[in-house]
Amino acid sequence: MKRLILSAVALSMLALPISQAQAGPRHEPPRYERQDSQWNKRPSYDNHYKYKKKVVKKHRWERGHRVPAWQRKHVVKDYHRYGLRRPAHGQQWVKVDNDFLLISIASGLIGGIIASQY
Repeated sequence: MKRLILSAVALSMLALPISQAQAGPRHEPPRYERQDSQWNKRPSYDNHYKYKKKVVKKHRWERGHRVPAWQRKHVVKDYHRYGLRRPAHGQQWVKVDNDFLLISIASGLIGGIIASQY
């Protein structure tokens, strides 16, 4: 009698997963197929994105030109560090656009130009 009960319990335990594994209703997402819209067309990447090339025009400094007041603010006080000579009285070194300009303090006229290597 014990064997019969144990075999029935074992058989029911084996049959339980098998009965739940039977095919049930499918759960698929709805299909969106419309013939009258743009949904069925693949995107084309031909002319959608056009990038303009930005041209940066660097100002070329020359002797005798005037440096604007807003660009005279980067005064170089440690000119020996950059290998520059000592400015004369009334002149100062200014770093503008990665160039060192020797300018007149009063008028802003350029007296000398050295391209930076730093």
